[in-house]
Amino acid sequence: MPVRRSALEKLLSFVNKSLNSSVGRKLVKLVTGSSAYKLLMSEINRLREIKLEEKVRSMPLPNHIAIIMDGNRRYAAEKGISKEEGYKLGSEKLREVIDWCISLGIKVVTVYAFSTENFKRDMEEVNYLLDLCSKELDRASTDPKIHQNEIKVNVIGHFDLLPEDLRKRAENLMEATKNYSKYVLNVALAYGGRQEIVDAITKIAQDVKEGKLDPKDINEKTVSSYLYTKGLPDPDLVLRTSGEERISNFLLWQLAYSELYFSDVYWPAFRKKDFLEAIYTYQQRKRRFGK
Repeated sequence: MPVRRSALEKLLSFVNKSLNSSVGRKLVKLVTGSSAYKLLMSEINRLREIKLEEKVRSMPLPNHIAIIMDGNRRYAAEKGISKEEGYKLGSEKLREVIDWCISLGIKVVTVYAFSTENFKRDMEEVNYLLDLCSKELDRASTDPKIHQNEIKVNVIGHFDLLPEDLRKRAENLMEATKNYSKYVLNVALAYGGRQEIVDAITKIAQDVKEGKLDPKDINEKTVSSYLYTKGLPDPDLVLRTSGEERISNFLLWQLAYSELYFSDVYWPAFRKKDFLEAIYTYQQRKRRFGK
């Protein structure tokens, strides 16, 4: 055994030195840059993804996933493209993720599209983002996938902060999908978790003042019924991309018992494999703690 181990150590040392030599590095670069190698790695990754999806499907799935779609600007900077192009790619990624959710049978998805804090950004950027949101809502109104899959779309947030045209498009989309119940997509626009709670308290106070609600009847369930997400289950899993580990004023009341998952991948680069890993991690936590 010592002889075999010594021989193996010598072999590994030789391989390591060879790969670190100038010739070795050129050889590695040549091999890894070849189309055959790329094709092989692509197939390996595809098979790994299939295997992971099989594992995920074999265990209980989250009913409601909330997503903080972060990293569009940093992705654009890294790729040498404009911020606008980064945001556009981010909106396309959302459509892709919704397809993944439908494929897995995840019933409710809530996405953080535009926060109240986003209004503090450069006005040109704010206008572009709001225009992009407007176009995406308009597109969704006639999107065959929305109607074929019977996705009810709720646009939630402080509507008074939004331009009139954007509010109108949001209302049109919600009207067009109001009778659907197979899936639910919540789009948080001009949204802030604290503002949502303030709005709920204001409405509760008004109803108490008007005699519609007895203060003795106010409990957690009552408060939930006054939130933007009333009637929907709280998120099982909150996912944030880009490596940031913050909630950023998102669904503060609703995520009290949610599992949190932070991915270091920028939103436009988020792959199905990354998505499946987030769900698998959630499933492992649930099993580990017997929830």
